[in-house]
Amino acid sequence: MSTTDFLAPVFAQYAMEVVGAEGVFLHTRDGRRVLDLYGGHAVAALGYGHPGWTRAVSAQAAACNFQSNAVPMEVRVRAATKLARFAGGHFDSIFFVNSGAEANENALRMAFKMTRRTRVVAVEGGFHGRTAAAGAITWGADKKWYEFPRTPFDVSWVPRRDISAIAGTVGEDVAAVIVEPVQGVGGAFDMGAEFLAALRARCDAVGAQLIFDEVQIGVGRSGQPFAADLYGVRPDMITTAKALGNGFPCGALLMTPAVTAALKLEGLGTTFGGGPMACAAIEATIDGIESQDLMANVRRVSQYIRETCTVGPVVGHQGAGFLHGLICDRPAKEVQTALLARNILAGVSGDPRVVRLLPPYTLREAEVDLLRAALEDL
Repeated sequence: MSTTDFLAPVFAQYAMEVVGAEGVFLHTRDGRRVLDLYGGHAVAALGYGHPGWTRAVSAQAAACNFQSNAVPMEVRVRAATKLARFAGGHFDSIFFVNSGAEANENALRMAFKMTRRTRVVAVEGGFHGRTAAAGAITWGADKKWYEFPRTPFDVSWVPRRDISAIAGTVGEDVAAVIVEPVQGVGGAFDMGAEFLAALRARCDAVGAQLIFDEVQIGVGRSGQPFAADLYGVRPDMITTAKALGNGFPCGALLMTPAVTAALKLEGLGTTFGGGPMACAAIEATIDGIESQDLMANVRRVSQYIRETCTVGPVVGHQGAGFLHGLICDRPAKEVQTALLARNILAGVSGDPRVVRLLPPYTLREAEVDLLRAALEDL
């Protein structure tokens, strides 16, 4: 790539340039075929070149690439209906947005509207986005990149899985508790059913809203539609994005009936959220997950990773489904670099020992065998 391009220098670059992709493999300019176990940062749910998704987005682009939310469109209704049914009927309204951060901002807005309180409780290690409100509830953002002179509300923190700390932190001045059921940036760290159930019980006791940030773990990545299903805990709102559009920018806020009842016309807004091409992508992504039984594939293959990949530097596993953490006996960045030299792309995380895997749901055991062989070689 040119050394004089005009891209803002804010992203560290991998030692490869991608020029194409197919299935679970990336093709680089220098002729390499790289197994993608990072999925564009949890985005490529169906992998690359999925025919149904490609047809749907192309057809919608040809028919009508964009119209305002003020103009009724059937594709928008279909996408919302499909997502609500995919989520199991617990949520009766969907607000489409552009990203996970925007979904979190609007979930917090609804919590403040409903409770008229001033404080939010988040979980240590969590990542919720880089906008003002989402960044305020992101662990460590104030020390790394937040930059705003003040947060828009008060924030308190609960240690991960520390049930004993919940009652003393979540009081009657709390509008919402927000938690990733499985943390992504925090190192593929799963909160567990007991901790999540304790948050639900405390929110019920004090009248706070419980928000599950499923931007990374949602839309089938856990092996269930949402991690709420995996752990059997029902939040008041779910936010999701990333895999939802298989690469087309989109996000969604899923709301239970009590939250929906607090909505008013023009109480929320977005220009590009719910655009027809985004909705076609959402509809096609869920169609692909369901028609190919990809959640069953996630469950089976993620278990295969646990059973076969405790080799080389890997000493343990954490996470759920295809938000998988390889716990290593050496710095994760060293392992990541060594894997890329062997044509396997993986991610790292906020935990310096954890290599993070976020592969397409189409990953099979044969590709996991490539990972195992590479790890053994380390």
